Amino acid sequence: MENYVFGRNNVIELLQNSNRTVSKIIIADGSQNNSKVNLIIQLAKQNGILFQILPKEKFTKFNSYSHQGVIAYVSPVKFVDLYEFLNIDKNNKKVIILDGIEDPHNVGSIIRSAVCAGFDAVIFPSRRNAVINSTVEKSSAGAVNRLDLIMVNSLAATIDKLKDNNFWIIATDIHSKDNYYDIDYCNMNFAIIMGSENSGVSATLLKKSDFRIKIPMLADFNSLNVANAAAVVIFESVKQTLQNRKDVV
Repeated sequence: MENYVFGRNNVIELLQNSNRTVSKIIIADGSQNNSKVNLIIQLAKQNGILFQILPKEKFTKFNSYSHQGVIAYVSPVKFVDLYEFLNIDKNNKKVIILDGIEDPHNVGSIIRSAVCAGFDAVIFPSRRNAVINSTVEKSSAGAVNRLDLIMVNSLAATIDKLKDNNFWIIATDIHSKDNYYDIDYCNMNFAIIMGSENSGVSATLLKKSDFRIKIPMLADFNSLNVANAAAVVIFESVKQTLQNRKDVV
């Protein structure tokens, strides 16, 4: 089964930083003078990938995807086995767990933030969660190719396995008394659980977590979008890491 990657930047990212198989690239006639399109053509030639210049009318059915006149036909994203990931010898592994996040744009945005912050993997369930599709890939700006994607049947069992491998589990919970910056993210393996847009992290996973954190709000308003909330927490760990390096120096 083939998937699509839409947009100039995403296709460039795909060709430069992914090991996925690209069967062909279609380019809208009239866009060849664009520097990014020229780079795509150059990369396709270098890698022996078929590309076709087609009339703009051929792209009409894809107009809802903001394709910018460039579409790549690719193999599905490659998932990493949980046990394979756990066997990687590395200190301070950082993971995001998605618990029932159904909006593919949110999933893509979270993956993008995780990559920018140097996280190692995103774990998500095989059910009750947005699948990794072209919308997720577009929203992630191609970041799905830059970290391990791990799909599991049971998040509860996965958390148990993570804890057996020296991971600390941090769940976001608007009812928590602790703020997201009260946690020391340095010098430990940790997994941050982001819950669904409507109900948050499930009760089962909250019980299994070692820490529960919230983002304090000054206004009397419900909460941040889950992708925005994830970015806030993710980059707190970056801030602490950079601060810790300054302290060491």
